[in-house]
Amino acid sequence: MTSTAPSRPKDFALPNYRTGFVTAKSKDVFDSDADVWKFRSEVRALSLAFTQFSFLSDEMLSALKSTMVWFAENHSPGYLQNLHGRMLHFVRSMAATKGATGARITSAAVINYKGSLDETTEYYLGVVKVFLLKWSRLGYPGVDADAIALLKGLRIKGNAKGVAVATMDPVMGPFTGIELEAIQAALNNAYSQARITEAEYLLAWLFMALGQRPSQYAALKVRDLTTVTLADGTVTHFIQVPRAKKRNAGLRSSSKSRELVPQIGVLVWAYAQKVALQFVGVLDDPSNAPLFPQIRSTCLTGPFAYHQTGAQLGKGLAESLEALSVMSERTGELLNITPVRFRRTFGTRAAQQGHGELVIAELLDHSDTQNVGVYVASVPEIAARIDKAIAMELAPLAQAFQGMLIADESQATRGADASSRIVDLRIDKSTPMGSCGQHSFCGFNAPIACYTCKSFQPWLDGPHEAVLDKLLERRERLLSTTGSTMASINDRAILAVAEVIQLCNEFRKGEGH
Repeated sequence: MTSTAPSRPKDFALPNYRTGFVTAKSKDVFDSDADVWKFRSEVRALSLAFTQFSFLSDEMLSALKSTMVWFAENHSPGYLQNLHGRMLHFVRSMAATKGATGARITSAAVINYKGSLDETTEYYLGVVKVFLLKWSRLGYPGVDADAIALLKGLRIKGNAKGVAVATMDPVMGPFTGIELEAIQAALNNAYSQARITEAEYLLAWLFMALGQRPSQYAALKVRDLTTVTLADGTVTHFIQVPRAKKRNAGLRSSSKSRELVPQIGVLVWAYAQKVALQFVGVLDDPSNAPLFPQIRSTCLTGPFAYHQTGAQLGKGLAESLEALSVMSERTGELLNITPVRFRRTFGTRAAQQGHGELVIAELLDHSDTQNVGVYVASVPEIAARIDKAIAMELAPLAQAFQGMLIADESQATRGADASSRIVDLRIDKSTPMGSCGQHSFCGFNAPIACYTCKSFQPWLDGPHEAVLDKLLERRERLLSTTGSTMASINDRAILAVAEVIQLCNEFRKGEGH
């Protein structure tokens, strides 16, 4: 953060133009005369380049920057960044118009810009309208009176909210249950093989478990992890999640306590203690260390020293999970894994479990319910039926089977060990479906969990068709009695069994059977 310094005039600037050092609403200080405004606000780093507005005359640029100063002093850094982006888009549209001038903004420029937008981008003009009206009200020259009159009369649609959720968009919408399970399985495998770090592993699980924004995870500190020991000796882990997007309040001015499931809580607690040790001698109080630190940070002082920005944390998570190459059963392509999709999945699953708008708003840390109704409204569209034909069609796309098909027990990793045989007592306890190649103890439910395990070695002549029929029969029964949440719990296993059946058929064809 830069320190306050005296303002310095600009030769061509008129008296009412804003120049020199400015203190933003976030209390951060920056030089408004600079070609690039740079400052770090909590876990957000801003870099607003005004060299990109080269189409505008010097006087117009001064007016634009002076208007931007007003917004910096009265609105959040995120809002300021959005204004900069939308105004840059508008000015570039002016520059691309034949006969346009950078000396003023005309009604023709507004009309041409509106015509260049479609239904999905029309709201851009709404942001430009807010900026240009304020420009005019502040008394800066450059925006024609007829352009102001036109803007005041325009009715502009706002940004459409909830479309990705409502349509279950396969690129930006919520993950399906099968996709989420695939991410979890790939995540666990990658961590067990040291292909991702402990921090990346736990951060991904927190995104899935809590559904919060990247900025909230970036603002977490070691001291936000707490434990409560009950009378029976059971230890419960809690995390104090900083609240975000609260008007006139800092990111860590308030928080909400979230209970972590034991499997995650134990791991995150142990990890937090290791992070604290890294900051002994670095910070006066190691418990103030960020939970997900950036060791080579440019922010070394203040309450957010060594914290990543929300953008850095979100980008790092997306990159680490993208490297896992998880497939989507809907598209047959690699999943687009982004932080916002975890958040949308969290809200969608909450609605599936029967929670209303107030509860979902609380879970997602919304101040009101205006943006959560789409989750409740979308519930009827989420339930889907899977029969044998659909399972066989989706199986190659999902790639849920992680093991290796073998001809018989003689090819198994533990072929000499009779205890490695996997049977389904509901079908035929005398006919194994495969072997387990894992040497350590496994507490998962065989044989359902086996089909999605990388240690499973199904036999060519195993009763896989019977297993699939049983799983589909159970799914149909649960769908009619308990709803889609319980019914879909084994969907990924169903696709894995279907894939094994297909592999068996292909193997037999290759052998001439």
